[in-house]
Parts: sequence; C-alpha cells; structure tokens
Amino acid sequence: MVLRSFGKPGYVNARLEKETPIFNKQRIDFTPPEKINSLVVSSNQLCMSLGKDTLLRIDLGKPDEPNQVELGRKDEAKVYKMFLDHTGSHLLIALNTSECLYLNRSVQKVRALSRWKGHLIESVGWNKFLGTETNTGPILVGTAQGQIYEAEISVSEGSLFSTNPDQYFRLVYTLEEESGSAPVCCLEIERGIEGKFFIIATTRKRLFQFVGKVPEGTEQQGFGSIFAMHADHLPSFREFPASFGFSEIAFYTPKLRSNPRSFAWMMGNGVLYGTLDYSRPDSILSDERVWVYPSDIDVTVNKPISIVLTQFHFLLLLPDRVMAVCTLNEQVVFQDLFLEKFGTLTRMIKDPMVQQIWIHTEKVVFRYHVQRESRDVWKMYMNMNKFDLAKEYCKDRPECLDIVLAKEAEHCFQNKRYLDSAKCYALTQNYFEEIALKFIEAKQEEALMEFLIKKLNNLKHSEKTQTTLLTTWLTELYLNWLGILEGDPSQRNLYLDTREKFRTFLSSPKNKDCLFNNRASIYELLASHGDTEHMVYFAVIMQDYERVVAHHCQHDEYDEALNVLSRHRDEKLFYKFSPVLIQHIPKKVVDAWISMGSRLDARNLIPALVNYSQSASTQQINEAIRYMEFCVYQLEETQQAIHNYLLSLYALCRPDSLLSYLEQAGTNPNRIHYDLKYALRLCAEHGHHHACVHIYKVMELYEEAVDLALQVDVDLAKSCADLPEDDEELRKKLWLKIARHVVQEEKDVKKAMACLSSCALLKIEDVLPFFPDFVTIDHFKEAICNSLEDYNKHIEELKREMEEATQSAKRIREDIQEMRNKYGSVEPQEKCAACDFPLLNRPFYLFLCGHMFHYDCLLQAVFPNLPAYKQAKLEDLQKKLAATSQPSKGHHRPKDADTASLGKGQQSREQIKADIDDIVAAECVYCGELMIRSIDKPFIDPQKYEEEMQSWL
Repeated sequence: MVLRSFGKPGYVNARLEKETPIFNKQRIDFTPPEKINSLVVSSNQLCMSLGKDTLLRIDLGKPDEPNQVELGRKDEAKVYKMFLDHTGSHLLIALNTSECLYLNRSVQKVRALSRWKGHLIESVGWNKFLGTETNTGPILVGTAQGQIYEAEISVSEGSLFSTNPDQYFRLVYTLEEESGSAPVCCLEIERGIEGKFFIIATTRKRLFQFVGKVPEGTEQQGFGSIFAMHADHLPSFREFPASFGFSEIAFYTPKLRSNPRSFAWMMGNGVLYGTLDYSRPDSILSDERVWVYPSDIDVTVNKPISIVLTQFHFLLLLPDRVMAVCTLNEQVVFQDLFLEKFGTLTRMIKDPMVQQIWIHTEKVVFRYHVQRESRDVWKMYMNMNKFDLAKEYCKDRPECLDIVLAKEAEHCFQNKRYLDSAKCYALTQNYFEEIALKFIEAKQEEALMEFLIKKLNNLKHSEKTQTTLLTTWLTELYLNWLGILEGDPSQRNLYLDTREKFRTFLSSPKNKDCLFNNRASIYELLASHGDTEHMVYFAVIMQDYERVVAHHCQHDEYDEALNVLSRHRDEKLFYKFSPVLIQHIPKKVVDAWISMGSRLDARNLIPALVNYSQSASTQQINEAIRYMEFCVYQLEETQQAIHNYLLSLYALCRPDSLLSYLEQAGTNPNRIHYDLKYALRLCAEHGHHHACVHIYKVMELYEEAVDLALQVDVDLAKSCADLPEDDEELRKKLWLKIARHVVQEEKDVKKAMACLSSCALLKIEDVLPFFPDFVTIDHFKEAICNSLEDYNKHIEELKREMEEATQSAKRIREDIQEMRNKYGSVEPQEKCAACDFPLLNRPFYLFLCGHMFHYDCLLQAVFPNLPAYKQAKLEDLQKKLAATSQPSKGHHRPKDADTASLGKGQQSREQIKADIDDIVAAECVYCGELMIRSIDKPFIDPQKYEEEMQSWL
C-alpha cells in the first residue's frame, strides 16, 4: 500500500535578493589630516595616532564628537605601537625612542611613564579581572629584548595624576629562543577553574604557557609567583622552525562570557589554531591544527601582517588584501582585494567587546561587520559527520535541518545503528514508504517500530487517516513481536519490556482518540492473536467495561467481574450483569448493591432477583429479602413495585415478618406504599389470615375483616368491630356478627353474654333471636336484670335533665325581666365619646361599660368595620326608615284608612329602628369584639393611601 499523504512536501527557499556576505566591508567617511601611524579600538573607544604629535580619540557611540590630544614631544620620537585595555580607558603609547606614554580616557594630558624608560614595548597583557577605569591592576609588559615586566598604573580621583602613575615596574621573566632572547610579540592573561591562571606569551617562533595559582588574597600583588615557578626550568612551549620576524595571536570570546574559547597564532609556518580547554592541568590549547600558507602567499614578499579570529573563521591581513579561512574545513571562503590608491594595508584589529573588525592604511580606515557567520556552518559539520553540531546551527532553518537529519539517518543506517537511524528518519520529510521498505528489507522490525512510533508522535491532529494507519500497523507489529518473545523463555525480560511498551502505547493520551474510533479493528487484531490479556487491558483503557465484565463472566471469573463493576460503579452494567452474577455469588452481589446505595434503582434489579428467587432455595432467598429491606428501611424507597416485591418474598417464606411489615406500614392508605389489593390477594393465596384481616382494616372493609377474623380469633374480630367509631350502626352490626358467631358456632352462652358487656350498643333483646328455643331463662336472668337496671338508670337520668332544663328556663326569664328594668343616669355635661360634643343635643346610646355615643357618631364608627352583608342590610334598613318618615301625599283619604295606615306604618317604623339598633348598638364600639377584630386594620385605607398622602403635602 502506498499513501502519498506520507510523502515529502519539501521546502520553498525563495530569496528575493542576493544574500548579504558574511564579511561586509564599509569605508569610514574620514580623511585624516596627517598619515595614520597606529590605530587601536576597544569597547567602542577608538584611538588613532596621526603624524608625529597628534592623538585622536573617538567614542564610536558619538562619532561626531572626536577628541584631539597633543603628545607634546619636541624631539624626533615617533609612535611605535599603541595598546588599549578591554574597558577602553587605559591607553599606552610606545615610542621608538624606548619610552612609553600613558593617557586615561577621563583626562586630556599625556603622562610619561618614567619607570618604563629604556624599554621598547612590544606587547601588553591586560588584567581583565582586576582592572578598572582608574586602575589597570597588575599587568604584564613584553619588550623587544624578550623581557616580561609586571607593572601597574593608577590615576587618582578627579582625573588628577598622582606623583607617579606607574606604581611599579619589575622584571619577572625573560623569553628566549635557541638563538637567545627574542621579542615578546604577544601576551594574554586568562583565569581558569579553581583560581588557576594561564599566561600565554609568544615570540617569533615559540608559544609559551605559564600556569599556576596566585596565593589566595594576593592577586593584587601580581603574577610574580607564577613566573617564579619556572625560574629553574623552561615552561611548556610550542616551537616552529620558520619565522618571518614577528608573530601575532588572536582570541575569540563569545558574548556574555569572560574567557576566550578559541585561538589562532599567526607564525612563520602558517596559522596554528584550536580551542581553549581550561580544565587541562598544564596547557589550555586543545584540538590544535596548523593551516599552512597556500602557494599564493610568499612569506618573503607578501607575508601576513595581522590576524583576527571570529567564531568560525580567521582573517589574515596581507599587504593588498584580506583573506578569510574557515576553521572547520580550512577552506578560503573570502578574499577582499584593496585598490592601490588606498595605500599599503598597515594593520587589522578587532574590538574584543563589540566584535567589529578594523583595517587601516596610512590614509583610509575600513570596518568589517560580521553578519550571520554561522549560516553555512551546518553543512560543514554535516560533511564532517558532526550531526549534533550541524543540527544546532540550523535549528531555525527547517529545510536545512531536514537535510542534516536525512544525512544522519543514512549514516546510522549504513553503520547498522538501525534504532538511531529510525529516530532520525522519523523527523525527516523523506517518503514514508521508502523508509519503511528499507527497514523491512533489512529485517529490522524493532527499528521499523521505532520509526513508526516517532512518525506517529510527529503527526498533526488533523492527519487522522495517517494516524489510523500507523496505529493499526504498530498494534499488529507489537502483537507479532510479543507472540515471538512469549514462546522463548530466554527472552523473558525482553518480553516484559516489550509488553510494557505496548501497554504504554495503548494507554497513550495522544493515541486515545484514534484507538477509540478504531477500537473494533483493534479488538479484531487482539482476538486474531488470541491475546485475551491485552484485550481486557485495552477494554479497560477504552472504558469498555461491559466487554471486560462479559469476558470474566464467560470464563466463570465472577468475583473479578464483580470487582470491575464495584470499582467503576456503572449503574447500567450492574443492571445488565446482575442476573448472571447473583446466580453464583448472591451474597457478594447484594453487598455490592448495598455499597452502591441510592445510585442503583432497585426496580431495575427486581428482574434479577425474581429470576434468582425462582431457582433458589428459601435460604438463598434471604439475600433478596436483605436487599429489599435495605431499600425500604435504609434508603426509604417509596416505589410500589419494591414494596410489593418485598411483600411477595415475606409471604413466600417469612410470614412473621409479613405481619410486622404491614403493621409498621400503618393504617393510613395515603401513607402506604404497597398495593392493598395485590397484598390482599397475595396473603389470601398463601393463607395468611391475620395479614388479610389487617389489610381489610386498612381498606376500611370492617365487615369483611370481622368475618375473616371470626375464622381465626374472636378477640381479633372484637378489635375490628370497634374500629368504626363514628358509625354506631355499623359497630352494632359488627358486634351482632360476633354474637351470632359465638352463639351459633361456638354455642357458648356465657361467652355470648360477655359480648354484651364488651359492647354498650348491644342489648339482651338484640341477641335473644340468635339463641335456640330450648334455652331456659336461667341463662339470661342476670343479663335481663342488668338490662332492666340500665333502663331504670336511663329514665332517672332523663328526669334529672328535665328538671335542670326547667330551672334554667326559669332563671333566664328572671334575668330578662331584670334587664328590662335596668337603667343608667346621664348628666347634662356628659359628652359623646366619639365627637366630644354635648351628648344631650342629639339622640344617643348609653352602654353598660359607661361609654356614650351620638346615634350618628356610633353609626359612622361602626359601619366601616361591619361585614359586607351587614353593611348592605344596614343601608337597606336606613332607606326603609326614611321612607316611613315621609308624610302621605293624599289629602282626602278617609279617616279610617289613614288611621289604619298610620298604625301599620308606626309599627313598621319601630321594628326597623329595633333592627338598626341590633346592628349598630349590639355592643360598645370601644369595648366589644368589633374593636378586637379591627386591631390589624390600617388606619388609612390602602386604596386611599396615595390620595391621603397627597393631601398632607
């Protein structure tokens, strides 16, 4: 199968314009007034010697503000060399008259160093660890006679020199070649690990290294102790036979680091270059190689003048051009020829802090910018099989990284490092099919799996088809590999390791969606290999617990199946597998149900219990009863099906519990959760009469309850007969049933008489018809006598009640008569309790409590508090009263007729007034119930609240 979706997309590498060169030259727009003798630059501070007596200082951050200083020399002395420290603060000017001048950046005056007089200075080793802007710290000075001196220069505060700026100047060592002393061409001081110092000094043909520790706390005292260690024997040095009269060494220091990491020494044979390893005990030079001058460089005619080292190149300054050589492959990668009009190239230097390269002739200054020097380094490292370095330098260029990875993968494959090759191939964009076929043809299944795994991990989420293919293929490969290893006992550890990897693959979150969507295919693969162990494991990962439980049930592993159910607590699975599990482990299943509590709906478990109960013994049915009791009493289930099923189990094997359950359920039909009719039929079928009687009582079928109770127990029937307390007729009927049963069925006269004493509703005459004719009066003598005595008592009670009623009526009549004669006195100054005006001005009422009201005031106070129907009645009576008070319009009615009409109207008027009094003056408005009932009424009618509030504004 070939899927081109796995193919190599490739990269587009379009460039709109020519790429900028690594070394980009720029001519400085500067025309010196005199010829340039020497130029030094450090930390963006440039110092230039012009002509005989002028020094020009330029801060490259402010190039428009140059500073000119006069040396003040009247003799024929010329500037031989200049040296500027790493901070750009200390400038040393060596004269060809074996004198040395000093200039600090903060001052304008040049001072002579008296102690240095008589020495032609060739080199200076600056102290980068203790030097400051005002003090150089201990430094090393090399002379043309091969002597190394230690010195220190210091300036006081306020930019004023002390008496002697050179603190001291003492000889510490003399360098020699086979022919004697030789000029000290270069000096460099570096500090390694554990406080160890490395001092590099070069002559024309030799490179010396002085290694040692400065005693702790004595660094300010200089490096004399290090040179003293080599007083009796020469230090380690490298020597080359050829020489062209001088040498120069250059160092490369990465940014933000204090120590150089590589070096390049230009001498007679060529260029010795390599790295610096500060962990070595005697020499820090490492990975040394020599680049021999090519044939076009004739050291007798156009010998190199200066050398500068960058990260991956060293640049040689020749009289007419600049040449750049790559330190990785020793190839000349750049040559820049200068025109003759600029003059002979004098010197090339590099700012160690800014990494800019400067070149000057006697009248022109150039500057080189190094841009993206590492752009093609990856290719060189790749060709050298240094793939880690190659990837490091092209990690931001995916098209180049892909080439490196492909080359590394092919290299590993050729060297039979198949696993490493697979890891690299998986990261490339090469055709998937080609790579897979390579491993298949080489029969490297493990490497193929590694490749597929890495490829799968690198796929995007949207590449679902490729993900499905790789996932399925890997599953097949894992199963094949496990099948092979499982049959080999000697490969047990490898088998376990592979099994663990396979399980990790199946449980990987990244593969989860793909495996879930294609789980049917995975199940088929697992089944085809007969790997039930991993089928169960995969099902658990997919949370397909139904399949896991089904597998355990098929293999009679019921405890394991129940453990899975209990662990994952899936209600649907409980409902599905409980019918099977309860047949084999009923107690454990019920325990699991109980632990699930209310999460399970017991109604869905009833089919399992019913199926189990039909095939189990009475003792095993107890498990079903235990769970139903848990639901009823612990979970307080109210579902009718649950209570009905519990009733059926009780009726089947626990009749004692049946009756106690029914009694505990109570007798209120609204609070009973079982079906009464079903329960009655169930109890009747199993002959549980006591239970049937209880159900009849709950259903209020007292006659049926008594009839059935009489078949069981007369006392039970008596308790049923007393239940209808509000229906005496029914109670009497029920007791008559009991009496008839006692007389006719039990033929027990004494017991029948006892029934009479148990129920007050029964009389002797009610039960006599039930007795047979041959029964003698002696049996009833006592009962008849008791009955007659009861009648007599009843008659006496009636007489006594009649007498009490007569006396009560007499007292009431007397009270009425007394009330008619009761009166009260009203003083002339009395006032109405409502309006506070004199009472006697208008009709009024006088109450027994002492309150007095005008008729109209009382009516006004009472009316709002009357019920609606009384208000309507009062208004109607007032209308009738007003109608009776109007005079007749007829003037010629007969006298008899008028008299009759007046008499009739007068009687009606008095009656109306009496009715009004009954409503208005029934009780005092302040002391009666009317006041009590109105206590919760607001003072202002809510409907008129807004109107009342506006009236107050």
